[in-house]
This record gives sequence, structure tokens and C-alpha cells, in this order.
Amino acid sequence: MQFDSLAAALAMNGHGGYVWSVYLIAALVVVFLLLGPVLRSRRIMLERLGQLRREQAAQNKEVPLASGS
Repeated sequence: MQFDSLAAALAMNGHGGYVWSVYLIAALVVVFLLLGPVLRSRRIMLERLGQLRREQAAQNKEVPLASGS
């Protein structure tokens, strides 16, 4: 497919708006599909880290201090 100019290539004989909007939507879907699991696993790791810190803090409070007498 050859066009005389960049403007003609972008217009695609009047169909450019449809074609480029579909490309944009497809690109956004791909980005979402790639970043979704990464962001989800990061959130899960941060939640687990917070849970471990709370558990560790609770264990430290339960340990009786040795008396010096």
C-alpha cells in the first residue's frame, strides 16, 4: 500500500480515523495485559510484607523481658 504523502497515509482514503483508533485501542489493551499482572503481584507482595511485619511486631510484644534480679 503506497501513499503520496504522510497526510494521505494517515487519512487512508477516509478510513484513517477508524484504523488508527483501533491500533490505539489494541495498544492500550496490550499494555494493560502486560502491566496488570506485574502491578497485581507487586500489591500482593506489599500486602504480605505488611502482614509479616505485623506478625513480627506482635511476636516481639509477646516475648517477656528478662528481669535482672
